[in-house]
Amino acid sequence: MVRKIRLYGDPVLREKAAPAGPIDAEVRELAADLLDTLTAADGVGLAAPQIGVLRRVIAVHPPPDPSGAREAARVYVDPEVAERSGGEESAEEGCLSIPGVYEQVRRPRQVLVRAHDLDGAPFEVRVDGIVARILQHEIDHLNGVLFVDRVGPMRRALLKRRLRELQA
Repeated sequence: MVRKIRLYGDPVLREKAAPAGPIDAEVRELAADLLDTLTAADGVGLAAPQIGVLRRVIAVHPPPDPSGAREAARVYVDPEVAERSGGEESAEEGCLSIPGVYEQVRRPRQVLVRAHDLDGAPFEVRVDGIVARILQHEIDHLNGVLFVDRVGPMRRALLKRRLRELQA
């Protein structure tokens, strides 16, 4: 089911999500709703708080690579960044909860993420580039952190008016 994406100013976006708990029918339904909503919004990542659910579940569907191939969408239950490496790089980010706002954000180039799949099996992935960026962005959502919190103070000051408009 496609759910409403919460927008900047909604207090749920600033709260820390609780662990997903046992992977049961409720968590699987949440995962399906995240995937449906992500697909409908044509996004690359979505966290449960963005649809108003304070549980540590994210869905990721990276954009096609230069050859046009696209990885399948994947759900991560209770994801955590276990390791950051490869130095940092700056790239433009946007967010389904902050439509029309794009800013340069510095993040580690490579991360090791640990999570569980929908069968409860633990897994880890070491990713870099855009996938690493998407995972870090979505895991930030689980901690009540938005990408605009990660821009420099001058850019943030310039964004204040735009963010107030979104909040209204």
